[in-house]
Amino acid sequence: MAINQNHTFDDLDGIKCAIVEKNASKERVDFLKDLLSINGFTVVVVPTPPAKGAPVPAEGEVPPPPTSWTVGVADATFNPTNAIYGRLLRTRTGKVVTMAYWQQKDTESHDQIPYFAKTWR
Repeated sequence: MAINQNHTFDDLDGIKCAIVEKNASKERVDFLKDLLSINGFTVVVVPTPPAKGAPVPAEGEVPPPPTSWTVGVADATFNPTNAIYGRLLRTRTGKVVTMAYWQQKDTESHDQIPYFAKTWR
């Protein structure tokens, strides 16, 4: 069990993982998987389980394909917030990952502008 909600971990496919993001879309999964793999993390992606109380498919009926995924890394000490503000993650071009880049608000990481000086749109 996590100490707080900012550092959750769980077993994904039998591997103890730090949860990076839950209910992520396919595009978001592709982005995170690429970014975290570049930084040397083993990324584990599993379909998000259906919500509690969701109807169970009848026997012989094919369940619908997953629409969201849970992304985790095999390093249980990983914390996305600490990694971003601690300037520990790098882009493919070697720039420091900023919060706007992580949230995919910017397509290019502008690490020369400190996060506290950034004017938000």
